[in-house]
Amino acid sequence: MPKQKSHSATKKRFWLTASGKLKRAQSGKNHKAETKNRKRKRNLRKTDYVDSTKEANVKAMIPYKK
Repeated sequence: MPKQKSHSATKKRFWLTASGKLKRAQSGKNHKAETKNRKRKRNLRKTDYVDSTKEANVKAMIPYKK
């Protein structure tokens, strides 16, 4: 059986932690940034985890990512 293809955009945007959780960058820090205060933009730089309800969908798109 042929190998499954990984989704290219998903490969670039998500990475797995040692515990198996998926990390992601936060959205909303570029568009209309002048209306957001400094603290809010600084906090958006931090990473976040993928929600547990979406985790299976994302993992299916990147089957070979370690």
